[in-house]
Amino acid sequence: MNDFLFSEDVVTEESTAQTEHAFWEILVVDDEDDIHQVTKLVLSGFTFEDKALRFHHAYSAKAAKQLLEQDLDFSVGLIDVVMETSHAGLDLIKFIRDEINNHDIRLILRTGQPGEAPEESVIREYDINDYKNKTELTAIKMKTLLYSALRAHRDIQIIERHKKGLEKIINASSSFLKCESVHEFASTILSHVTSVMGLDDAEIYCAAAVNQQTSPATDFKLLAVSGVETQPSNNTIPENVKNLFVEAHNRKSTQATSHDYIGYFPTQAGLETMLYVHKGSQLDPTEHQLLEFFANNIALAYDNLKLREIVKESQKELSYILGEAVEKRSKETGSHVKRVALYSELLAKLYGLNNFESEIIKLASPLHDIGKISIPDQILNKPGKLDPKEWQIMQTHAQVGYDILSGSSNEVLRCGSMIAHLHHEKWDGSGYPNQLSGKDIHIVGRITALADVFDALGSDRCYKKAWPLDDVLSLIKQQSGQQFEPKLVDIFINNLELFLEIKERYPD
Repeated sequence: MNDFLFSEDVVTEESTAQTEHAFWEILVVDDEDDIHQVTKLVLSGFTFEDKALRFHHAYSAKAAKQLLEQDLDFSVGLIDVVMETSHAGLDLIKFIRDEINNHDIRLILRTGQPGEAPEESVIREYDINDYKNKTELTAIKMKTLLYSALRAHRDIQIIERHKKGLEKIINASSSFLKCESVHEFASTILSHVTSVMGLDDAEIYCAAAVNQQTSPATDFKLLAVSGVETQPSNNTIPENVKNLFVEAHNRKSTQATSHDYIGYFPTQAGLETMLYVHKGSQLDPTEHQLLEFFANNIALAYDNLKLREIVKESQKELSYILGEAVEKRSKETGSHVKRVALYSELLAKLYGLNNFESEIIKLASPLHDIGKISIPDQILNKPGKLDPKEWQIMQTHAQVGYDILSGSSNEVLRCGSMIAHLHHEKWDGSGYPNQLSGKDIHIVGRITALADVFDALGSDRCYKKAWPLDDVLSLIKQQSGQQFEPKLVDIFINNLELFLEIKERYPD
């Protein structure tokens, strides 16, 4: 025992003024009280990275298990081999690694009876980090051992924080890709910044902005600001944050201080995304790195969102252009296809379809009469009633529309092919071209059929004048269960004001 006693500082207790996170938690497991006292004596005053040690004492493997099951974040365990049994310490190692699955704590076996547990076999068979004979541990060696063990534990904790942070960034990236609008994207940024940082909203201030790389620095547009629920403006952020965005734009680089992070990320599309985060306490290097990864993902996700919006707008424009081209050929107003698109989207949402499905129907429904390009002018624009032969030719436009669009793999055009094919089928099976009935008619066809008839009856055509609204509603109610699905008619009648608002916004 005398070899293990050192003339170091006297034992001092840890200051209760220090915060809970200001300590490295050290577990000492030994059945000899002298070992506990000497360990504290040798390591009194020891600090690593400005944190002191806090000791937890167990005098048996059983007592140590009770401490370990309290889920304390132990950094190092100094464990004796021989206690209540000759292999109690080795059994405790198995318990720590295999039963409670704790692989972070650094485990150091200490023994005064090396013959009971030969060093080579123990190191080979047990997941420990060091093995020491108590008689060989001088004061310097003891401190060196602690420095090495704490560095290893610190590095494991950093890796674990990175891992968890990256998992959160991956989850956030998945959420970004699901966003359908810039507003939804902005709120997603705020919710995930706090998650990635492992903090609550009150602990950090966040602002995200976008700009064109070639635009003036002050032209940035705010996407999101902490504490601002509606669309933020440049006046909703402090002057120093504005200046940081301007500076980041001018320098084209990311900057970071002990409490502030301003990330700058240009994209191939010529945009730039900037993320500002202020934390009340000091930002550590791990948090800087996580913010760097996160902000980069924000930039890429925003770039993709803008590209999706461009594609979506292009698809909508193309659908309207094609639909209007057919309507103009039949001397009808182009507003018809816009109204039918919006009526169809509204019906779809009220029917219970999700936003994505409703959006696809809106983009596809302007193509409902695309097949009319095959109908001769003298039939298409005939002012009077069509004779049986002419009516037979007119009916072919449903099949022709389907044939034109059905070969595409594009989701909008595939939906358009179904709408073109089905919008003249009737709920009771008396429609054309295939006399489908009930729910054998796909919902996109049932919806567009009602939207098209409502708008067509209320608009002037070459063969008729617009019907009064009461007459239109009377016919639609009459055709419930015959031409139209009853549920759709009920939805339409119960929400008539919403449909009339659309009609007023897009007059002929």
